Amino acid sequence: MPERATVGIKDVARVAGVSVGTVSNVLNQPQRVSEATRRHVQQVIARLGYVRSEYARQLRAGHSRIVALLVLDMGNPFFVDIARGAERAARAAGLGVMVCNSAQSPAEEAEYLSLFAEQRVRGALITPADPSGATLSDFRRHGIPYVVVDRVAGAGGEADGCSVAVDDVSGGALALRHLLVGGHRSLAFVSGPPHLKQVQDRREGALKALADAGLPQSLLRALPTERLDVGAGRDAGARLLGLTPRPTAVFCANDLLALGVLQALYAAGVRVPEDISIVGYDDIEFAAAATVPLTSVRQPAYTLGTIAAELLLQETGERSAAHRHQHVVLRPELVVRGSSRAIG
Repeated sequence: MPERATVGIKDVARVAGVSVGTVSNVLNQPQRVSEATRRHVQQVIARLGYVRSEYARQLRAGHSRIVALLVLDMGNPFFVDIARGAERAARAAGLGVMVCNSAQSPAEEAEYLSLFAEQRVRGALITPADPSGATLSDFRRHGIPYVVVDRVAGAGGEADGCSVAVDDVSGGALALRHLLVGGHRSLAFVSGPPHLKQVQDRREGALKALADAGLPQSLLRALPTERLDVGAGRDAGARLLGLTPRPTAVFCANDLLALGVLQALYAAGVRVPEDISIVGYDDIEFAAAATVPLTSVRQPAYTLGTIAAELLLQETGERSAAHRHQHVVLRPELVVRGSSRAIG
């Protein structure tokens, strides 16, 4: 079967009976063309199946209309909401978003950042997986603007770009303080990968709450996991059941871990919150819909994505010369539901 010939902008102009410049204006500056001409040319474009070459347009304009978004785990609804917020802001500015998943791997992160550089994306929104900041340092050499998302900038040269994050130290303190006020003194922390800055900050906040209450750090027993998903939470829940004495409360570094712990406890006949209270983090949509609705520290994920994209648009827009890097830190909020209660 013969290949279909590629339709070019000259073909559209010939069939529409207009100049190539008029077709170009319809595609790129429609306000310069009358409504009747614009509608006619668009009908011809649709009939011929013309698709413009973004690569050629990028060469002419000198910049891309694509923003890259690299997150830790697209299986986590928290990052899906960040992507939704970023996409909405980018689309409002006439840009597209390319979403990529590092799977919490510094090696995957490095490969994607290299791809972004090759494609000369307009800018990048990045949730770092590499604790050293080395991959971001390498990426910075390409001169592509970026915004660090869900992590306060600072380590590894991240301060050279904008950032937007939630105060995870405060969030960890909120979670532990809630359990301490409820009388819990035998506590566990299901942490996820210890190298992640978000995990470190949430643990720091939990330990700060203990210190503020005049209690020793030894009250909080750590149960690290290799991932931040439900399966890892189930594994941690099984280990939790083997602790002596058994904790009366557990704080999990995210809601997926908390939901996995809840499953493990339910399967073992352990009641939540009567026997063990659980507090999660992120307040994803599934938290409120769990068998036992989950107490969680809420992060405004959609807002994180929106603000991150807006900061990037400011840095790459027409007034980029006046742009100054900003580091936005949002406040978390504790949402109390049925998975936690006071004891004694």
